[in-house]
Amino acid sequence: MTAKADHYDVIRKPIITEKTTMASENGAVVFEVAIDANKPQIKAAVEEVFGVKVKAVNTVVTKGKVKRFRGRPGTRKDIKKAYVTLEEGNTIDVSTGL
Repeated sequence: MTAKADHYDVIRKPIITEKTTMASENGAVVFEVAIDANKPQIKAAVEEVFGVKVKAVNTVVTKGKVKRFRGRPGTRKDIKKAYVTLEEGNTIDVSTGL
């Protein structure tokens, strides 16, 4: 497997919500990442895939809720989000595809 393919395994998808749109005004982009990815891996993946300089990476693990599926209790999966702050002058447009 190539290094670029590994980076695509680390970054799952961008997250576009009201909160992340407000964060993008301050130069931050939010991605859903692999649950076992660490901050240096996330930083390297974003810099390689998008060709930007990353200033900081903050991560949040959202625990899965207990919900009911067809009348039976089930659990949603845990999700890890990475708030990636970019250096001045760097931007990522997540509304368009890669």
